[in-house]
Amino acid sequence: MGRTPENSPALKPAWFHILVALADGARHGKAIRRDVDERTDGAVRLYPATLYGSIRELRERGWIEALDAEDDPDADQRRREYRLTPAGRDALKSEVARLQGILDSARATRALGGA
Repeated sequence: MGRTPENSPALKPAWFHILVALADGARHGKAIRRDVDERTDGAVRLYPATLYGSIRELRERGWIEALDAEDDPDADQRRREYRLTPAGRDALKSEVARLQGILDSARATRALGGA
């Protein structure tokens, strides 16, 4: 069974931010860190142990994959780039839908000016 908003727990925050960073294309670790830092105005910091541990876990799940240096002759051989797989894109879409449902529910409460 695939990951859907109804049957899945929340993604780890680091995983979510890494998947978002890779949504527009392949990046190496430092570029992922920089994207997350910029996207969150520094509120989320991916330290190397968290970043590379999360990358390993996301690869094990099949949600991201490493690009071979041979695929891009202009690539810096010292930096491995990663990209989303179709399963990773599905996991990201599912998490965004889950979060949207939570926001919609919160916005509908009286405390926030809803119903």
